[in-house]
Amino acid sequence: QVQVVESGGGLVQPGGSLRLSCATSGFFFGSYTMKWHRQAPGKERELVASISATDKTNYGDSVKDRFIISRDNEKSMAYLQMNNLKPDDTAVYYCNAYLWSLDSDYWGQGTQVTVSS
Repeated sequence: QVQVVESGGGLVQPGGSLRLSCATSGFFFGSYTMKWHRQAPGKERELVASISATDKTNYGDSVKDRFIISRDNEKSMAYLQMNNLKPDDTAVYYCNAYLWSLDSDYWGQGTQVTVSS
């Protein structure tokens, strides 16, 4: 059974930091590209960051130089370190595992991040 579970969200003041974690099981984690997406109220879902099976990373323009995506293949975990958070970062953050060769796409339920003073 495939599981993708996010944790680490919460309320933080502007300028603060949070680290999101994504725990997975039920598939061969090391082969998958791991992605973090977010969706704010009234807005479309956007891709925040991705990390390939070979550790190549990509970031959305709005989070470059502030967020860092990483993975631990031994633990089947992905992480998103978020620094210098801004109110515009407020959203539900989703972890996503994708393998293009199998068109295999797994999603978590999301974790809420709220940036407010």
